[in-house]
Amino acid sequence: MEVEKAKRLFGTNGVRGIVNRELTPQLVLELSQAIGTFFGRSKILLGRDGRASSRMFSEIAASGLVAAGCDVYDAGMAPTPAIQYLTRKGEFDGAIIITASHNPPEYNGLKVIDRDGIEISAEKELQIESIYFSGENRLAEWRGLGDRFPLGEWLEDYREAIKSKVDQKAIRNRKPRIVVDSANGVGSLVTPYLARELGCQVLTLNSNIDGTFPGRLPEPTPENLEYLCEIVRASRADMGVAHDGDADRAIFVDEVGRVHWGDRSFALIAEHFLKSNPGQEIVTPVSSSQMIEDVASKYGSKVYWTPVGSPYVSRAMAMRDSKLGGEENGGIFYGPHMPVRDGAMATALILEIIAQRGERLSTLMDNLPKYFNVKDKIPCPKEMRFKVLDRLRMEVEGFRVETIDGLKIWHEDKSWILIRPSGTEPIYRLFAEAKTQERAQELVSRYKVILSRMIGKSGE
Repeated sequence: MEVEKAKRLFGTNGVRGIVNRELTPQLVLELSQAIGTFFGRSKILLGRDGRASSRMFSEIAASGLVAAGCDVYDAGMAPTPAIQYLTRKGEFDGAIIITASHNPPEYNGLKVIDRDGIEISAEKELQIESIYFSGENRLAEWRGLGDRFPLGEWLEDYREAIKSKVDQKAIRNRKPRIVVDSANGVGSLVTPYLARELGCQVLTLNSNIDGTFPGRLPEPTPENLEYLCEIVRASRADMGVAHDGDADRAIFVDEVGRVHWGDRSFALIAEHFLKSNPGQEIVTPVSSSQMIEDVASKYGSKVYWTPVGSPYVSRAMAMRDSKLGGEENGGIFYGPHMPVRDGAMATALILEIIAQRGERLSTLMDNLPKYFNVKDKIPCPKEMRFKVLDRLRMEVEGFRVETIDGLKIWHEDKSWILIRPSGTEPIYRLFAEAKTQERAQELVSRYKVILSRMIGKSGE
């Protein structure tokens, strides 16, 4: 279904679609006018990633905002978290970021940021959608049009903010060797410079910004990072880091060339943080590993679970004044900096950890609790998905459960399974974790049988 014909525009992370098929110039113009109408006469920051279509959509969005009476401040190309930082620091009323993050190159999108630097709430998304679909965009009279102002160099201030949150002396004394893979994205404008300013020896991969992503796809999965692993080993680097397209996430590679998924780097950062801040709450989605809760309990801390999606983590941290959050996909939310995921901040924290601890990254990762996971899916008609989950919850009465996003069921051996209805397909997604691969597979197989039986009964 094309975006302009859908009942909802906003997904988990803004509005996204295939360029000129789902995300058209007309849609971006009218949506930016709706966003300008929502914010009223205001100061709006505008930034973009390095995709082939981002400049085009940025020009269109600027025109829509100016037509609605907003003054637009053009930040140019920059990582998403850098624009979020500037939104708050520069006291803008909001921001639009043209990005599709980790999606393939034919995609693009818009993220709308509130004045606190966090993505707008679901309630505000609905208000913008209401304006868009009703056609009630405010077009200013000619005397009330906004204006557009280019911003000068500002990324140095953002890098300084990150550096101020870590032990710069320890990192400079250690002089780590790091390989930075920016995925031909905007992370190349920050992370290599940040690491050099911290005294690191830096090698770069895919550091030229190219919206076709010739080096690798922008999603930093293990299969996309094989060359990074080779370079880390060949150069005898202490670590490698890989960003997604807009550099709000970071996936780390240890010195022996192993890719560590986001749960493990989050657990390592949580352990490091809680040693100095025992009892502090940790915020994370229900899809995150049990190892996060293991680390938290070791330091007398609790985990606050959120639905899956970075805006939920950010909003929960802001409301609860929490200082650390994370996701299994490599998103780290460091509250002393700002409660949004930031790949450059995550990189600086890992550098601080290996510098202060004086140990190899592989050793630090190996000392964390070990869990295995299995993912699967099962068809379920959309009209049955919540009814079946309600029935399953009654069947597992007595187990520890979490229902904030689907149904997460813990078992006595610390294994768990998360069953979530897809928001876009007539399926359930199953995600199980256990201390052995066999146990995780057993959980998935067992609950697939249970769900199949319940779906069959519901359809009778």
